[in-house]
Amino acid sequence: MANAIRVLTLNNIAKVGLERLPAPTYEVGAKIADPDAILVRSQDMHTMEISPRVKAIARAGAGTNNIPTKQMSARGVPVFNAPGANANAVKELVIAGMLMAARNIVPGVRFVDGLSGDDESLHKQVEDGKKHFAGIELTRHTLGVIGLGKIGSLVADAAIKLGMNVIGFDPHITVDAAWSLPSQVKKAHSVEEVLKASEFVTLHVPLIDATRNLISAERLKFCKSGVVVLNFSRDGIVDLDAVLEGIKAKKVKAYVCDFPAQKLTGQAGVVALPHLGASTREAEDNCAIMVADQLREYMEHGNILNAVNFPDVTMPRESPFRIGIANSNVPNMLGQISTAMADAGLNIHNMLNKSKGEMAYTLVDVDSAVSDAVVAKIAAIKGVLTVRYLPLERA
Repeated sequence: MANAIRVLTLNNIAKVGLERLPAPTYEVGAKIADPDAILVRSQDMHTMEISPRVKAIARAGAGTNNIPTKQMSARGVPVFNAPGANANAVKELVIAGMLMAARNIVPGVRFVDGLSGDDESLHKQVEDGKKHFAGIELTRHTLGVIGLGKIGSLVADAAIKLGMNVIGFDPHITVDAAWSLPSQVKKAHSVEEVLKASEFVTLHVPLIDATRNLISAERLKFCKSGVVVLNFSRDGIVDLDAVLEGIKAKKVKAYVCDFPAQKLTGQAGVVALPHLGASTREAEDNCAIMVADQLREYMEHGNILNAVNFPDVTMPRESPFRIGIANSNVPNMLGQISTAMADAGLNIHNMLNKSKGEMAYTLVDVDSAVSDAVVAKIAAIKGVLTVRYLPLERA
């Protein structure tokens, strides 16, 4: 039996997920030195010294902004995530956010908390004050959804079931997302088209250069007066100064988000939650199970699913002798790899190669054992980042 695969946990990972990494094949814990892999939730890894022994990083969540993905790509290390595992939890919180804004629930609660006196006095104060918190119903109002991935599609479906009209925009919608999107969603051709049509706008896009300050002062000009902006995606997607100015000018009725910031504290019209989007028992379990399974498939069999920096490459085992190779996506890599194996007398039983941007990944099943010398020869090919020999006795 080979040495145990050492997995460092940087945050509390749900037990139901960790149980998918069984001993003695795996040694898992928060004090593992020189780990083979890392499981993380929210801890910032950008300033962390990551051991050269690390072969994979898996985040029990969707976003990977806390992981130095570019640095890991240069090492040939896949960064896994759990897309969709927390989607229902976020969807429910978005619906709660819409209701809080539509019915002025948060200022209403604060008003009641500030009352004093006996029950008769409280009743009079409530009757006199409740007119200040009158709201609107969601039915027949329009929700604009920017980003139609798993979460955006679930939010759209829930809003339709509540009687809302829904308009959505996503220039990069996947085939799977398109199939899951309710047919009642009107397809927009731009962010501006969504903003013009909507009383509520919810954001479900990743934070990249193209989406930073997606909701800006310029774009808010396209909105209807009294729009509610909901951000349960990433904090940098909304220009906070622009939204606060919009609230003062009564262009924006409310900004509901999951990302507290100093400038939002105590501001009228703002509901900032303490990053609760994925904070349900079910979501934490789902994320932990998904990334643990993905990590195990990679560590034992070299299969890759849901890595943000690698292509999806999964190949059923047809031999106990397998090699996984990560390399720069440049010409003639497969030829050089095949030649190195042929020169060593290895017969290739099955091979699968895919690329994603600058990264390529190859799985090769061969008919006989692979020597350290062959692994070293492949690793020496210019452009090869990592070579892993994965004989079945490891599993």
